[in-house]
Amino acid sequence: MKRFRQRMLLFFIMTAGLLLTGCSAVRQEAGPAPDGGERVRVAATIFPPCDFVRQIGGEYVDVVQLLKPGMEPHSYEPSPADIIRIMDSDLFLYAGGESDVWVEEILEGSDRAPVSCSLLDWVDPLEEETSEGMQVKEHHHEHAEGETDGVHLEETEYDEHVWTSPVNAQLLVEQIRDVLISLDPCREEIYEKNAAAYLEELRALDEDYRQMTENAKRKTLVFGDRFPFLYLVRTYGLEYYAAFPGCSGESEPSAATIAFLTDQVEEEGIPVVFQLELSNGRVADAIAEAAGAETEILHSCHTLTVSEAERGETYLSLMRRNLEALRRALN
Repeated sequence: MKRFRQRMLLFFIMTAGLLLTGCSAVRQEAGPAPDGGERVRVAATIFPPCDFVRQIGGEYVDVVQLLKPGMEPHSYEPSPADIIRIMDSDLFLYAGGESDVWVEEILEGSDRAPVSCSLLDWVDPLEEETSEGMQVKEHHHEHAEGETDGVHLEETEYDEHVWTSPVNAQLLVEQIRDVLISLDPCREEIYEKNAAAYLEELRALDEDYRQMTENAKRKTLVFGDRFPFLYLVRTYGLEYYAAFPGCSGESEPSAATIAFLTDQVEEEGIPVVFQLELSNGRVADAIAEAAGAETEILHSCHTLTVSEAERGETYLSLMRRNLEALRRALN
């Protein structure tokens, strides 16, 4: 906590200096919209809301994703230039979980903050949980002097990966549509039409996930990695085992955790051990090798790899890739 306060103080100092020099050099304008008017300027911390805005707003929005392709989402810290991009936008979208604890301080520290929305506020949030065998880190309470009084109960923490459920994705799209209309009412018909078409695709995606899971031979997934898919498994009635919680900063599980996950794969005859898109895969590889299984990537959609960004991957394309990976794992 002390380190975080120090970083925030540095951010405020650097940001104040940059704001005095003006923002025009930081953000390049994308030019006027097709109707000749100004585009709605949107800043998003991560990929899903950025992609949703593009689908709804098309050429009438200018959206920037602060988390660059290939960056680890949970270690992201906003640069002074990122803060200026936020303050220079009409709409700022962020996940709202543990990874975004800096947002409130940034917004409260400025008198020119944009309309700001947390994805977590738009859905029914799920508390982060610990599954059997999962490696967890003990929390310690820090006093002003820097001393700790040992393990204690933390405030409730909610899983921020709300977009991993296509049902939640529909809720997010509806909310983003409504906010864009409130900011830009003259283009209401455009936003309504684009959102309606996109929602149809999301409903079809949801239906395909339901059919796949209902017809699957098994209902259990194993992750040799973090587990940011709590909303996904709850939506479709799946069970899971994982090495770490979704927002864990840990990277090396104990021997007991690896042994437990290996036993589950062997006992239940699970053919696939999952890892995340930016993972080095060592834990999943170790479990799969010991249990005679294969490894597969399940994409969190939190951000894109560099190659995925170059290919123009979307939320829908990634979630359909996940659908096929799950189909193989569950059958």
